[in-house]
Amino acid sequence: MTEKRCLTKQEAAEYCGCKTLAAFDQWRAKGIVPDAIPGTCRWDRKALDLALDRASGIVTVSEAELTPYQRWKADHAKTQAA
Repeated sequence: MTEKRCLTKQEAAEYCGCKTLAAFDQWRAKGIVPDAIPGTCRWDRKALDLALDRASGIVTVSEAELTPYQRWKADHAKTQAA
């Protein structure tokens, strides 16, 4: 069975490990995870993975492609993990 790529809000929250939708909304407000795909009520699994990789300090794009804020978040995540 193929895993679906587009997730409902509840599925996206569960996928990210949030126990409640309120916790997922807090992560969205903090910029940890993205909003839904524009014009939909669905979250892209790959976008969630990328956002969580960046938040965890596992940066999968070159430093040159990151905004200053994204670089700060990645660096901050590294120092928090240490």
